[in-house]
Amino acid sequence: MSASDQVVRTIELDDRVAVELAGEQDSVLRALEERLALEISLRGNRLTLEGEEGRVSAAAEVVGEFAELVRLGRSVAPGTIDTIADAIEGAEPVGPMLDDVVWRNGRFLVTPRTGGQKRYVDAVRSNTITFGIGPAGTGKTYLAVAIATAALMRREVARIILTRPAVEAGERLGFLPGDLAAKVDPYLRPLFDALYDMLDGERVEGLLERGQVEVAPLAFMRGRSLNDSFIILDEAQNTTPEQMKMFLTRLGNGSRMVVNGDITQVDLPSAQRSGLVSATEILEGVEDIGFVRLDRRDVVRHRLVQRIVDAYGAAEGATT
Repeated sequence: MSASDQVVRTIELDDRVAVELAGEQDSVLRALEERLALEISLRGNRLTLEGEEGRVSAAAEVVGEFAELVRLGRSVAPGTIDTIADAIEGAEPVGPMLDDVVWRNGRFLVTPRTGGQKRYVDAVRSNTITFGIGPAGTGKTYLAVAIATAALMRREVARIILTRPAVEAGERLGFLPGDLAAKVDPYLRPLFDALYDMLDGERVEGLLERGQVEVAPLAFMRGRSLNDSFIILDEAQNTTPEQMKMFLTRLGNGSRMVVNGDITQVDLPSAQRSGLVSATEILEGVEDIGFVRLDRRDVVRHRLVQRIVDAYGAAEGATT
């Protein structure tokens, strides 16, 4: 990029906005700098943006939205920058996302960060069964666990049940060392990790001991009727059609189900049809069952994850 391609813009900020934009050790500024690939400096209440004209304009828009949130007294953090930028790119309103607090534990907040995530949260709240379909990093599992935790704490359900099929990248339980707990741990760890983010460890242990939280392989669901429960099936692309039907028909009175998966990451044998794929064909349009499809715009992990999803999508498209 030549010097003539660069522009410099200085923005005068309210004192409070300048303090919030700096964050702890300039963390919010660094998030803005990384997101938009700019050189940014803040001296007093004067913010200077330097870079390509389009990036500088985008950054100025993000800063304007950020300043409005601060003036309204909303909680902000480094992740707020990504939420604002994603909303602007998707022509989505910022306020409804950040206002929708799915779970709060002290200062720890879980909110939708993209328009797709907001639609997913709304669907889970309004349907008895919700299917969330999309690539890794779109927050499907994390948001579902947050909604389930909130429902349990409000006593809307008596327990949370977290489950996954025990098939992953060609491995099966019988080939893993150790007892049952050791065998299933690698498959269920992402669900545990999300749960421990929502609540402190001691509280999670207490819920597990009392049976208010159950984490088990999908095979353990057979023959059960799951009442007054919030049930989350993760990695559902690795179910067979028979397993998916078995799971869905476990639904009992007062229960809700969330079924999450990525139909581009099926680890079943090549001749085996995915139960998630068949469910989308059989059940879409059935009353009280919602389908939400997330895409690369909803990836909220490291920005590189979005580029990886794009690259694999392009490569797969070129071979079909």
